[in-house]
Amino acid sequence: MAKKLNAKTLKKSWLNWFFFHGCSQQAESMLGMAFAQSMSPVIEELYDTKEEKAEALKRHVTLFNTEQQVGSICNGIVCGLEEANSNKQCTPELISSVKVALIGPTSAIGDSLWVATFIPILLTICLSISQASPATSWLGPLIYMVAYPIGTAFLSWNLFKLGYKSGLEGMHGFMSTGKLDTLTDTMTVLGLTVVGALTASFVTVSIPFKIVKDVFDATQGVVLEDQVLFEADKMLNSIFPHLVPLLLTLGIYYLYSKKKWSPLKLMGLILAAAGVLTFIGYSTGFYA
Repeated sequence: MAKKLNAKTLKKSWLNWFFFHGCSQQAESMLGMAFAQSMSPVIEELYDTKEEKAEALKRHVTLFNTEQQVGSICNGIVCGLEEANSNKQCTPELISSVKVALIGPTSAIGDSLWVATFIPILLTICLSISQASPATSWLGPLIYMVAYPIGTAFLSWNLFKLGYKSGLEGMHGFMSTGKLDTLTDTMTVLGLTVVGALTASFVTVSIPFKIVKDVFDATQGVVLEDQVLFEADKMLNSIFPHLVPLLLTLGIYYLYSKKKWSPLKLMGLILAAAGVLTFIGYSTGFYA
């Protein structure tokens, strides 16, 4: 009789992945330890001897990396392959090859769909709710704290089940039609649009430089006090709206992506720059 994974084992395999993938990030095998942890209940059910179980675990404690939420489809596919291997319908070499082949496409889709699209959209909604009213500013973080884990679990579990049911053929069919490239490109454009909207909406930087003088009004014969002759921020926004926030965002992106600055270091830089510029403003009487 052919071996068949039961629903409880599949659920346990997904739970192991969902809760342990963040504990496995290290340079040697990336998510390899978490993947083996996810496969452990599957291996325990499918194989009988100690040698078979050890061999199966060894092929999963190897280098594996992907975007963890969308990447759960890999775990589902490999569960199906392990089931086929235990029934002599597959080989261990094929399982290892499939794991490696799935890293690229699932990482591309996951980064575009989840990291660059879903999270920025959710953050935009929650920030807007928090900024709408001081009395309900707590509601934004609360919604994020609830919506993010629920959305993550929903996506991860359903992709895991999809991977197990559709198997390698389903993923191969999806990739061979060219839909993978279309989906990745679409998600990338959508993600960049969302990030651009976030920058324009929530990054606020102004140049408070003005030329203010008393002006003699010859038509009325009076002196008009404190007339603004030049305002740098207004002039820049009339040429290119939100130019300064855009330049600041691009500068931060450059330091993060090219110079490999950490987020804490970047926040320290922004805080220090804000402190220094504020001190100069008050010490010179500019903000007085």
